[in-house]
Amino acid sequence: MKILVTGANGMLGQDLCPMLEDEGYDVVETDINNLDITKIEEVENVLTENMPDFVIHCAAYTNVDKAEEDKDNAYKINADGTKNIALICKKLNITLIYLSTDYVFDGTKQGKYVPEDITNPQNVYGKTKLEGEKAVKQCDKYYIVRTSWLYGHHGKNFVETMISLADKPELKVVDDQKGCPTWTCELANGIIKIIENEMPYGIYHVCGSGETTWYNFSKKIFELCNLNVNLKPCTSQEYPQKAKRPANSVMENNHICRNWETALKEYIELRCE
Repeated sequence: MKILVTGANGMLGQDLCPMLEDEGYDVVETDINNLDITKIEEVENVLTENMPDFVIHCAAYTNVDKAEEDKDNAYKINADGTKNIALICKKLNITLIYLSTDYVFDGTKQGKYVPEDITNPQNVYGKTKLEGEKAVKQCDKYYIVRTSWLYGHHGKNFVETMISLADKPELKVVDDQKGCPTWTCELANGIIKIIENEMPYGIYHVCGSGETTWYNFSKKIFELCNLNVNLKPCTSQEYPQKAKRPANSVMENNHICRNWETALKEYIELRCE
């Protein structure tokens, strides 16, 4: 089976591609250097030339705060680019797997979000990813994979940022936003499960099981790294950001991924080898 991955050089792609190959799939890696998703002719040429069974669409504009002032580019990549991928996948009868986000929700729900819940993004990034979801739904064969609080060995992320700040005299971290930390390898495994189990087309939440706040996430990171840090909780108002984050972005994942603490422990152990 052949799988084409967009955004193969990104944080998820760098873990996903070798994991797919380990499972015996023929993987076609693409990134901006050999596939510009904003050019539909290029998308059609690359997909027609390779004719994969699946396209896993990881390529995205992911700088949440920058998107607030760079709306045109964010929409061009996340909305228009995804529409191009979706149109050609539909035309060529290719199954599309689209990576989306917890930020499609507004964070006001009491309890865990399920795939059927109403979306209401509160920042530009979330809005562009939701537009991508709408485009993907025009395909006959699709999976929308929403994930959250992603970290991995191959890109800038919260875990590595916290470790780099461990020597600060005092470190304040937001404690009034809760979500599901997700290791890229857990997300990749979840995607592989969807493919191998031939799960019904639709929307899936593929994120770490359980929930935590950014503050408690930081606390666990430092504990696992044996770092003594002067860590203090703070509110979102004390740490203003350009893009509004949902207070609650906890998603029900139906046990597709392991508990976030178990995954983080393994990530830290591998990092320290």
